[in-house]
Amino acid sequence: MLAGRHIVVGVTGGIAAYKCAVLVRELVKVGAEVQVVMTRAATQFITPLTFGTLSRRDVIVEMFSGSGGESTPQWTRHIELGVWADVMVIAPASANTVAKITCGFADNFLTTLVLALRCPLILAPSMDVDMWRNSTTQNNVRILKERGYHVLEPETGELASGLSGAGRMPEPETILRFVDSVLTGAHRDLTGKTILVTAGPTQEPIDPVRYIGNRSSGKMGFALAAAAAARGATVTLVAGPVDRETPRGVRRIDVMTAREMNEAVQREFPAADAVVMAAAVADFAPTSPSASKIKRGSLAKGSMTINLTQNPDILKSLGERKTRQILVGFALETEDGPANALQKLTSKNIDLIVLNNPHVEGAGFGSDTNVVTVLGRDGATENLPRMAKVDLAHVILDRVVRLMS
Repeated sequence: MLAGRHIVVGVTGGIAAYKCAVLVRELVKVGAEVQVVMTRAATQFITPLTFGTLSRRDVIVEMFSGSGGESTPQWTRHIELGVWADVMVIAPASANTVAKITCGFADNFLTTLVLALRCPLILAPSMDVDMWRNSTTQNNVRILKERGYHVLEPETGELASGLSGAGRMPEPETILRFVDSVLTGAHRDLTGKTILVTAGPTQEPIDPVRYIGNRSSGKMGFALAAAAAARGATVTLVAGPVDRETPRGVRRIDVMTAREMNEAVQREFPAADAVVMAAAVADFAPTSPSASKIKRGSLAKGSMTINLTQNPDILKSLGERKTRQILVGFALETEDGPANALQKLTSKNIDLIVLNNPHVEGAGFGSDTNVVTVLGRDGATENLPRMAKVDLAHVILDRVVRLMS
């Protein structure tokens, strides 16, 4: 499937750059058209001449090229390549380049091209073990995954520094297979499906400045939306009030209250093939929110009573309406978790429920990781280990795909 495909290979500064010569050679051997882009640091490890000979194309290093004081701008090359490419793979992807891509830097041709890409981007990070384990690098990788980029995590073994651990760039054969799998759609098993995801908290106003809410960050729901889009789905994300970047390729609807979320979800539901209700929806709302800020001095005897009314049970109403849709719910429980989750699954006609406990280390609101139990209508129960929410999103979607089939 690589024959005739347009592939950009980005090479950054790292000792593993020499391995990329083999990758380029193999891509050309199977009939792909390969354009190599190097950072200036990469040329310290392997020459552009090597890649030019193997790819049979001029290698791009600078945004400007020329000699004798003349400068020929490549102003449109990054746009042209961004449209031309079927896939871009950066190998090795140094810690520096990973950080630049995360922050949106465009200070060389490679990072400028990344911003102009219309195709999938694959990164194969390679660096020393402590650089890889550094919390900044791990945070950058997590963000890139959440945006829908493919990250081939480094292999473990002996490193150039003499240390041993994670940091080795995957072998060219491994990268080649992964590029092929991306282009053949092996990672796009939700193509043609419409997925509706909810995320974040809701805020129920007491007055114009105060509200009843919860600590949900929206990270799990946004990870699910990004993962579904990366797998080819048409994704609509109904998001409560959170300050988070909209995942690549995702249509976002912002809401504030549970009733607003209900209206949006009910409107989008008929077109959905699956719904994942990851939002932490408030069960109750003040009956009569004040139109003006409530002043301390206006309270009788220094206290106040807020009358509450029940919000719509969105999940239950979807369970009553669903025909062909797969419905996934979440249950945050602090005691009797499995029993409560099963009761919720049955009473609300859910196909799959994801249970977690905020008291468990690495789980709950605001965390980048989660520890969950997945329960199905067929009685299957699976206790999953602690993992990044972006990875858990794919595990949940694996279950959705199986239910769809």
